[in-house]
Amino acid sequence: MKLNGKHQLLAYADDVNILGRGTHTLQESAEALVAATREIGLEEIAVKTKYMVMSRDQNAGQNHSVRIDNSTFERVEEFKYLRTNLTIQNCIWEEIKGRLMSGNACYLSVQNLLSSRMLSRKLKMKIYRTIILPVVLYGCEALSLTIREERKLRVFENMVLRKIFGPRRDEVTGEWRRLHNEEQSDLYSSTNIVRVIKSRRMRWAGHVARMGEERGAYSVLVGKPEGRRPLG
Repeated sequence: MKLNGKHQLLAYADDVNILGRGTHTLQESAEALVAATREIGLEEIAVKTKYMVMSRDQNAGQNHSVRIDNSTFERVEEFKYLRTNLTIQNCIWEEIKGRLMSGNACYLSVQNLLSSRMLSRKLKMKIYRTIILPVVLYGCEALSLTIREERKLRVFENMVLRKIFGPRRDEVTGEWRRLHNEEQSDLYSSTNIVRVIKSRRMRWAGHVARMGEERGAYSVLVGKPEGRRPLG
């Protein structure tokens, strides 16, 4: 959304994110937002207000600060907005690592159920798809995966599936052994986690393409960056 037709904001409930090309623009937008909110009886909480500078120049914005009245806002290198981690390097891996940590905590809370002989495999798979997987895939429509990150996600999924399917007795030696990844893939009838992410990204892209031209997401999809990309 825009404030006074100029200042760009992302707002959800009481979480507001101000966008600007520099600290000066950010300062103006913050002042305009504070003035607008005070007219309706709202006030900002300086302790909870942070700002972050994203630039290829690591020293960018070092000599500037964002200040409203007598309050100076803290500059941070990362923060969480709507449960998504944002960093100054725009590093997707930090977000994926956080998703995997949350998924692993969820997995540990139900691992006794996944290894229980009293539950069928069908029910265990339902637990995985409805409890664990949504935690890992939150916001995956905006993830751009590298091979390394895809491998980390597959390792996590294989760990959960190995707990669900359990070991298998070797036909030759008669000893129990862990299932190979290929064997787990054959037993797992659903799409693997990486393909699910790519499918959701395509579905989200189609949704954005059908938006009107006045929507910000559509402008990002069809827009062309100006200037030349620097080397490196």
